[in-house]
Amino acid sequence: MRALAVAGACLGVITLITFAAPAPVSDLRIARSGVGALLSWTHSDPATGQYRLYRSDDRPFAAPGATGSLLVATVTPGAGAAQSRLDPDSGIGDPKRNSYYTMTAADSSGAPSQPSNRVGEIDFPLIMTGGCAYFPPDNVWNTRIDSLPVDPRSNDYIATIGPNDGLHADFGSGEWDGGPIGIPYNTVPGAQPRVSVTFDYDDESDPGPYPIPPDALIEGGPDSSGDRHVLVVDRDACVLYELFDAWPNADGSWHAGSGAIFDLRSHALRPTGWTSADAAGLPILPGLVRYEEAASGAINHAIRFTVNLTRKEYIWPARHYASSSTDLKRPPMGQRFRLKAGFDISGFSPINQAILKALKNYGMFVADNGSDLFISGVPDQRWDNDDLHKLQERVRASDFEAVDESSLMLNPDSGQARQP
Repeated sequence: MRALAVAGACLGVITLITFAAPAPVSDLRIARSGVGALLSWTHSDPATGQYRLYRSDDRPFAAPGATGSLLVATVTPGAGAAQSRLDPDSGIGDPKRNSYYTMTAADSSGAPSQPSNRVGEIDFPLIMTGGCAYFPPDNVWNTRIDSLPVDPRSNDYIATIGPNDGLHADFGSGEWDGGPIGIPYNTVPGAQPRVSVTFDYDDESDPGPYPIPPDALIEGGPDSSGDRHVLVVDRDACVLYELFDAWPNADGSWHAGSGAIFDLRSHALRPTGWTSADAAGLPILPGLVRYEEAASGAINHAIRFTVNLTRKEYIWPARHYASSSTDLKRPPMGQRFRLKAGFDISGFSPINQAILKALKNYGMFVADNGSDLFISGVPDQRWDNDDLHKLQERVRASDFEAVDESSLMLNPDSGQARQP
């Protein structure tokens, strides 16, 4: 709202005239046009003098004009309510880039409306800050499994988990027991000083040193007595460093139960029989649900989850087991599950639908022993905990099935997957 004060010279009266900013655009749409993105919208507000179209690459929620948000076009309203603009530099088809759009309607003085809805074009799994993809597009983490056969022991595994157990989102907003809800991660530049780390399981840990910042985010917070995972990405080298049960020392070094280093540009797995910061010997970060991708509607990777009872076995791409039981009714580490194709997700929120679609298309890996059917994600103040809880209320273990993904394996020592 803007105001103009007009003085009446004779009467000494001041009249305040107010002007409302244009109404925001609410139906921005995107379609492919050749190699570009055609943005269109319907809007009719006589106060609008121009439309301002903004594009951000790999930043789904950048505010118009903020860092990472580029003004790509100003559009003068045409006759009628239907408007459109072509962005020839959208990045459609570029496997290294995703583009997101929003716009404002501005009046004749340049005062903008609130931002429009957001749309985007996604060519590959969403990437993290710094431009590092979570492994190549044909990695097993990024490969769909919705067309693969059901594992012959699927019913036994579901019975062991508990058919009526609910799907629990082990992440959210705010705090639980004094710490953030979920597994946070840290990003650092290549110049971040390295520190030494000692390990309880040093024979199965990568020696480092590790680029852990002094204020590193720890799962559960600095006083946590839980798993205390610390995840760090060198965003210049695209290398992932993960620690389990990590504790800082007074001299700047750290002590941890175990540690693993992953080249995010590579398909390399852990050495055979080695753990990681997870019991299955898998990386943690690629399997976390992140708010940005859920809000975009596309989670294009498998999700990490835990079960209480596993057996003394691991299957590709896992490298380690954490059980003494040989009961074949228990799932092995690395077992992949998916939400059944017929499960109706239409009554869920858009955020939960994105999670459930990912569980149908990409599934989830048994990565650690823990509470049954707990899926992992990154803490974020934008999560709606009450909404996430609806997953636990309405999705049961019986709605899932174990998948036989052995046909995807090209090499037992590589995470590269045959594309179905």
